[in-house]
Amino acid sequence: MTDAVPTSGGATTSSRTLTRGRAAVLLIALGALVLATAGPAWVRAQTATALDPAVDVAVTGGAAAPAVNAAGFVILAAGLALALVGRRARWVVLAVAAAAGVLVAASAVGVALRPDDVAAAGAGAAAGVTDLTTAAQVTAWPWLSAAVGVLVVAAAVVAGMQSHRWAATSSRHERDPQPAAPGGTVDSHDAWDALTRGADPTAPQDR
Repeated sequence: MTDAVPTSGGATTSSRTLTRGRAAVLLIALGALVLATAGPAWVRAQTATALDPAVDVAVTGGAAAPAVNAAGFVILAAGLALALVGRRARWVVLAVAAAAGVLVAASAVGVALRPDDVAAAGAGAAAGVTDLTTAAQVTAWPWLSAAVGVLVVAAAVVAGMQSHRWAATSSRHERDPQPAAPGGTVDSHDAWDALTRGADPTAPQDR
């Protein structure tokens, strides 16, 4: 039985709730987007060498801001963990996801505001010289990455605000698991754990 409450417009409160599953999927999708935005070139420029007067320089997001790739994997891991952890650990997971989103946004904006430094470093890696013959040009990708980082922070905040409505996960993921309240539902993982110990999962548990 759900705790949805019909509204005058026919909608239910559950349809507007960011459930645990939706939050986990959202973080996983945003983490994948962060990694996707880090793949293309963020900064383009040209340099010259003794053999070639026009050497194209293209610096990808992963090379310009390595922290973006690392944060993307952290956000993916946070989405996976959110589907498993208990009530207390979810706050840690959401805080880590929000911090990773801030890191993505800050790193991407930093590259967009200092493209010459990034292009010079890219020229040094590609051609062995750091002098640019054209001004560095910023593509749209760092701004898109920054926007995704902001979305990650927003998703983590909304998930934290609505997490009190989420059903409890298995107590095996809690450091100090609490027994199910009398008359309450029994998590399937907890029930299986109880059965393997030869106990009745529906019986009240005393501390």
